[in-house]
Amino acid sequence: MTSQRMVTYVLLAAGVIVLGGEFFLVRWYPGHKQRATEAALKLLPYHNDGLGVRMKVAAALYGKVEIYPGGVRIYRPALIESGPSLTLTLEPNTGGESQFSPQTLAAWETSGASKDLSGFEFQHQTINNRDAALIWEYVAQTHAMQLTARIIAPDRILKAVCETGSSNRNLYMRACDETVQTINLTGAPSTLTSPKQISIHSVH
Repeated sequence: MTSQRMVTYVLLAAGVIVLGGEFFLVRWYPGHKQRATEAALKLLPYHNDGLGVRMKVAAALYGKVEIYPGGVRIYRPALIESGPSLTLTLEPNTGGESQFSPQTLAAWETSGASKDLSGFEFQHQTINNRDAALIWEYVAQTHAMQLTARIIAPDRILKAVCETGSSNRNLYMRACDETVQTINLTGAPSTLTSPKQISIHSVH
């Protein structure tokens, strides 16, 4: 085989590799990534009569379920890094209120600055006709983002803590956000005397 023919074969092989790589990067990979994201964010039904909760959990979080007195933990195990998880627990609502007090909301809203929390964000809103307070923050110990939501009903307060784990935090935070927004507390309806309020405070 002449050296000229060898060079030709090498160039042809290189051209095939380049074209294959271009197809992978331009055509196949973006579509695959989109399909994987959609699958991870697919909402699956979940209910727990003990907590009085009906909701939908993103598939990215839905792995194993551990039920214990007063709570449940839904998580997806990871081999090396910490995986995402969602923990639901009940807190007492001794006063029977349907809304969080302005003092309580103010304390939560300013906790980011007072505790010097990284990535802190606070939001006050309604979720399925229940008053709710949401806090996002970065957890240095686990290298994860964490969303803590409290949703109040006249007979109880549900606390939902959703953690992304240390890998792919953006995807898992979307899964946490979309999951929390589906939480529906069963029982007596809330009497909301003021319209939905939203206030945000961030610490960078």
